[in-house]
Amino acid sequence: MQDNTVLEKSKIDFTALNDLIIDSIRDIKGKNIVKLDLRKLGEAPADFFIICEGDSTTQVSAIANNIEKRCKHEMGIMASHVEGKRESTWVLVDFFNVLVHVFHPESRTFYDIEELWSDGEVTEYQDI
Repeated sequence: MQDNTVLEKSKIDFTALNDLIIDSIRDIKGKNIVKLDLRKLGEAPADFFIICEGDSTTQVSAIANNIEKRCKHEMGIMASHVEGKRESTWVLVDFFNVLVHVFHPESRTFYDIEELWSDGEVTEYQDI
């Protein structure tokens, strides 16, 4: 049986979740924030990708931690899976229908997720 704080698609306001994630990134001065809406793509692994970067592995880790903390405390939602914290060059925070990719700049360039999923609807957010 799954923990009821894990996302259930029918009960989540994805606009509010996405906005909270983006605000959590901005709290830690994350840069180059992009949201990809993949709902119209049949083969997509999630409805949304939110992608950003930090200048150092310390900042990448801090961004991911802040996303987890704020989503839990403000919306009662826990990530179903978090991967990559040890190296913190690419941390994936998985909210099932929303996947957050927090990159170190070199890793972001190497993996180029935006290009791989360029058929999605792209929303770019200004750095603060």
